[in-house]
Amino acid sequence: MITKRLGRHGGVLVTFVVPASLWADTICVVGDFNRWEEQATPLRLTENGWIATLELEAGRSYQYRYLVNGVEWHIDWNADAYVPNRFGGDNSVVITPDFLTPQPEDKKASSNDVVLPFVRPQLRLISSG
Repeated sequence: MITKRLGRHGGVLVTFVVPASLWADTICVVGDFNRWEEQATPLRLTENGWIATLELEAGRSYQYRYLVNGVEWHIDWNADAYVPNRFGGDNSVVITPDFLTPQPEDKKASSNDVVLPFVRPQLRLISSG
């Protein structure tokens, strides 16, 4: 599971969560954001599950997977999308929204203003074959 919220300096804080019911000694989230380094981003076990939070650049999509005990690859069943990988499986995809800059308090919104919480980029799947 993934959740997203506005981070510092326009980034997006993405929290990756794997249920605690998945037995493991270690779980790492591995993906584009950490150059697929298998041990770079370990999740920590809490009462709410295995959790790691990363600040990612807004307006992008990132492929990722979970690596359990250094040998088992798992997808995130609640990812934003999925794309085939070169190993015959799928990678999970997280899409980071572009959060709009809040308006100053003293600016009055007119009835013609449209306020959106964020803009979700379109994900294009490109086949290499």
